[in-house]
Amino acid sequence: MTTKTWFITGTSSGFGRELAEQLLARGDRVAATARNTAALADLAAEYGDRLWRAALDVTDTAALRTVVDRAFAELGKIDVVVSNAGYGLFGAAEELSDEQIDRQIATNLTGSIQLARAVIPHLRAQGGGRIVQIASVGGQVAFPAMSLYHATKWGIEGFWESAAGDIAPFDIDVTLVEPGVARTAFGGPSADMGTPMPEYAEGWPGQLRRTLAGELPPLPAPGDPAKIAAAIIASTDLERAPKRLTLGSDAYELATTALRDRLTALEAQRDLAYSTDADDFVAEQ
Repeated sequence: MTTKTWFITGTSSGFGRELAEQLLARGDRVAATARNTAALADLAAEYGDRLWRAALDVTDTAALRTVVDRAFAELGKIDVVVSNAGYGLFGAAEELSDEQIDRQIATNLTGSIQLARAVIPHLRAQGGGRIVQIASVGGQVAFPAMSLYHATKWGIEGFWESAAGDIAPFDIDVTLVEPGVARTAFGGPSADMGTPMPEYAEGWPGQLRRTLAGELPPLPAPGDPAKIAAAIIASTDLERAPKRLTLGSDAYELATTALRDRLTALEAQRDLAYSTDADDFVAEQ
């Protein structure tokens, strides 16, 4: 197996950290970014110059471009770019502050888009590569009390549905990874929450708040981060990149139900849809 060089954002914890550990263990080279690179000190001590580190907050677009340019300049060809940095924001829309909304969008959506814009010229110049976007089954389904998180995940799905076609002629392939609930720190007691409003105390936002605080039983979390990371790595060894990688039994069941329900609702509106065409337009039957 040929070794690869990877560029990964958000490697201090969660999927990013798990990916870095597995890749280094198998002999690959990793350019790891995180807001706090001290969290990677143990990996640096074990793997030496196979781990390239840089401090990065993906909401700082100028810094992001500088780090990406430096990584390609110092490491040469980078085979796989993993856009992983992100976090959850919980609460009803009106419970969230303007600053929380701006930060969520800047990190999960704009940061991912700007990373893509920064790496694509390098990947195109080197003759191709892979981009792996860590999305979520939350880009296919939505639950109350997570509106801004879902907005970013649905948004990045739409971005890549379009942008993947732009860059396919340059042999740059894109995979959207859609995990379900996994056993990471996402949604733990330190989760970012809106300011509680009494109007939502007994509804979904209040229940989710109490669940994340440990006052109610935890949400089922079937996803194993190590297995999810291994599946992501294995997908990059395939000759043709899967457009989507749905990981976790919950992700599969949720996405399947949501897509079937959406298609059923759409098909029920076929006659109405056709009835609104202009009289002089004849659609292909």
